Amino acid sequence: MADAKAQKRQKFEDVFSKLREELLDYLRQEGMPADVVAWFKRNLDYNVPGGKLNRGMSVVDSVEILKGRKLNDDEYFKAALLGWCVEFLQAYFLISDDMMDQSVTRRGQPCYYRLEGVNLIAINDSYMVEGAIYYLLKKHFRSEPYYVYLLDVLHDTTFQTQIGQLIDMVTAPEDVVDLSKFSLDKHRKIVIFKTSYYSFYLPVALAMYICGIPHSPPGTHDADDPYALAESILVPLGEYFQVQDDFLDFAAPPEVLGKIGTDIIDNKCSWCVNTALALASPAQRRVLDESYGIKDKAAEARVKALYEELGIRERYAAYEEGAYRRIMGLIETIPEGGKDVGAGEVRLKREVFKAFLDKIYKRQK
Repeated sequence: MADAKAQKRQKFEDVFSKLREELLDYLRQEGMPADVVAWFKRNLDYNVPGGKLNRGMSVVDSVEILKGRKLNDDEYFKAALLGWCVEFLQAYFLISDDMMDQSVTRRGQPCYYRLEGVNLIAINDSYMVEGAIYYLLKKHFRSEPYYVYLLDVLHDTTFQTQIGQLIDMVTAPEDVVDLSKFSLDKHRKIVIFKTSYYSFYLPVALAMYICGIPHSPPGTHDADDPYALAESILVPLGEYFQVQDDFLDFAAPPEVLGKIGTDIIDNKCSWCVNTALALASPAQRRVLDESYGIKDKAAEARVKALYEELGIRERYAAYEEGAYRRIMGLIETIPEGGKDVGAGEVRLKREVFKAFLDKIYKRQK
């Protein structure tokens, strides 16, 4: 099982190597100096392939589920290329995010902007990573009838994520703690715009386009559009994922989580603190106001003790069961054999969404 997983990842990573060479060849063809080509190569290698790759590989998984069979080499390459577009987009966000947050490490190594000689050049390097997406799309998909939809969904998702980042930064700057700006409603907005669209809806929408699933004709009710249906399931699924992430940051032991949770000391607008604010008595609220977002272990411990006092673990368990039932209910609106979405061979299937839900439900890290 572990071997199959490693092989699957290796096959996906092999496509990155090809795409990186295409991008570097483009710079060489344009007569760029060797040190510029080498800089771009380091940028790509350092920032794009190092994560879990779940978002990118889920494009390939979704295409396989929709087609109901193994992909041939060309189909795999194209699906993996779109998967890498999601990973390039993620890298573009993370380079920028780390600079805005003045973060120190990312994926177990120094943040890119902190490398010797990089500093503010990282701003342009993040644009280069984003620009690479559209170069690759044009090269490989320009003649496809769905090309404009690929451009649309990537541009829309980029803007949505940037809006989510803005709400987050205005609401919860790391160095200015003001819990009166926090609320569960604001948390929901941040999560949907900053995480749900690019992490959950985007990979599935890309898979649907490459499989030839059409939008409903103009004038058709939105509920009948397969992309609107996918969004109505995947956005709540992304919200559930982030609430779970927030909870694990507080509750999971570091040896299980693989890192030490920092949401409390970093003044994050997390589900845990927003739930605590909604439940707190005036005295408990004072503890939060005086201790949240403070770079101090004792202050962090006071917040954690208050979370236990307020029953955040039990609240989360109830939230998780409710979220699971709601999302399963939405998935079950898709007919058993798949939703007929036009004359094409491919139907929208429950399994696409169940695959995401199964990975998330009751996860521990």
